[in-house]
Amino acid sequence: MFDVTTEIHFVMQEGRLKSAKIIDGRAVAAEIRVECCERVRRLAEQFGVTPGLAVIVIGDDPASAIYVRNKVRACADVGIRSTRLPFRHDVDPAVVTRAILDLNADPAVHGILVQLPLPPHFAPAKVLRAISVDKDVDGFHLYNVGGLVVGDTVFPPCTPYGVLRLLDHEGISLEGKNVIVVGASNIVGKPMALMLMQRDATVCICHAKTRDLAQFTILADILVVAAGHRNLIRAEMVKTGAVVIDVGINRLEDGKLVGDVDFEAVRLKASYITPVPGGVGPMTVTMLLVNTIASAERIARGAGAGQRDAAVPADVAQ
Repeated sequence: MFDVTTEIHFVMQEGRLKSAKIIDGRAVAAEIRVECCERVRRLAEQFGVTPGLAVIVIGDDPASAIYVRNKVRACADVGIRSTRLPFRHDVDPAVVTRAILDLNADPAVHGILVQLPLPPHFAPAKVLRAISVDKDVDGFHLYNVGGLVVGDTVFPPCTPYGVLRLLDHEGISLEGKNVIVVGASNIVGKPMALMLMQRDATVCICHAKTRDLAQFTILADILVVAAGHRNLIRAEMVKTGAVVIDVGINRLEDGKLVGDVDFEAVRLKASYITPVPGGVGPMTVTMLLVNTIASAERIARGAGAGQRDAAVPADVAQ
């Protein structure tokens, strides 16, 4: 088991600095997708079930279109049946809510995903609350978010889940480690911190109002960065031998994608580092597949959440 407190990769080797090991998210995701194919095969053989994912897309945001296309392609690769439900950007939210409730009742659908962001006239929290807990494969329902606090979530949010799988794959221990999470979003930062705490890490969250960010990041055995700011983390802000997980995605004017970490400089100081692209991104989509298959398995075995979400909140049903 790797221990960042005792194993330092920032060493001189034949007169040169040895850089961090690059964690290949594409390779890890490919391994997990092989497992996904096998699980889909077993579902078909044992229960006659094919996992189904419904993706609701509102408007014509170019970035959302790319993300949805990648998700649909990934589903096809492992044998998940996907259905894309497009709506105009000016659609009445009540129409989308009704579509979600219909999908909740459809036994052929095991996962429901609403592609974010939504148009300004939508209340995202209300839309996400309409999704059944049993089919909330993005892990954004209030039940799943709240379940992270007590360790009883049905589906973990895909990006933090993917980060943990990367750390597990590399044999990086979390118990007792100082972990700094930069970014406090509801999608990544907050659930990431809760999931790390469940692994007995000592966690600190930094955000846009944090003063002197470097005084926190320099203490991190493991640094998870999800702030959405290019080159926010520089080499002098990172402890020698730290594990650096870059969740950020920033598109430059020339179209190139970069993360939140100054990759070339930090890799000479870290022990492990994820690249952008090719690090956390492929894992996010893959964990969506894992959650969808898990949902189909739970429902096939009669192990759904049952009555926990049977009563739709009044403001959602309207």
